[in-house]
Amino acid sequence: MQSMTGFGSREVEIAPFGKVSVELRSTNHKFLETVFHVPEGFLALEDKIKKEIEKKIQRGRLTCVITVTTTKASNVFINRPLLKNYVSALGSIKKQFGIKGEVGLDTLIHLPGVLSLGEQRLAKDGIWNQLKILANQALDELVKTRQKEGRATGIHLKNRASGLRSDLNFIRTRFRKALKEKLAEICSDEERASFIKNSDISEEIERLSFHIRNFRTKLFKKAPIGKELDFIAQEMQREANTLAAKTFDVNISARLVQVKSQIEKIREQAQNIE
Repeated sequence: MQSMTGFGSREVEIAPFGKVSVELRSTNHKFLETVFHVPEGFLALEDKIKKEIEKKIQRGRLTCVITVTTTKASNVFINRPLLKNYVSALGSIKKQFGIKGEVGLDTLIHLPGVLSLGEQRLAKDGIWNQLKILANQALDELVKTRQKEGRATGIHLKNRASGLRSDLNFIRTRFRKALKEKLAEICSDEERASFIKNSDISEEIERLSFHIRNFRTKLFKKAPIGKELDFIAQEMQREANTLAAKTFDVNISARLVQVKSQIEKIREQAQNIE
């Protein structure tokens, strides 16, 4: 079992780029969504890193931050063929639309792709093999923190489910006694039959009992189970609401308030499970 919240990071010196770090953070999300913050020149690596993440993570919103820190002076690279194309295109536009004035160097060097640093040009070709190892180390740490939190959440959920089972045993016993007392007060067989038809909660009790058992059984499956646990908790919630609407006994009503509160807490915790 994994939680969807976690953190992992790794940092290493990679020549000639300098100190490279990968930081991964994950939070709750219905599906797997990855957001990247990477230096210029590393954009081409996003899909490769995403594929590595998808091998080990199924759900959650992941933020991947890659930083490169270097103490070496970087060589400035000017993409001259691209600059030539820009100048030609701008000249054509000026001629076509009769635009006057010159395009200055300050404007040209800020056009996309014209000016960059030497090391960044090499990034996508020369760093991937080492960055892949670094990313997987950070990913393994992230998975470990998610598993640790997942186990703790699983224990809490199991305890809450055990509490629900105890509450339901009370409700089952109390219902039999309360029904017997109520029927003793009714003289007509027809009225007794009508009362039983409208107030019998035996089926709802058994369905809720089944959902609790099913929830406990699914808790520590290895496969992603968050969505399934949330669905089961929804069914538990629905049966508890039906019980509350049909019951005629104040003691059962009071206990059902506690039951619904526990189920709501179970749903909140289950929504953090992968």
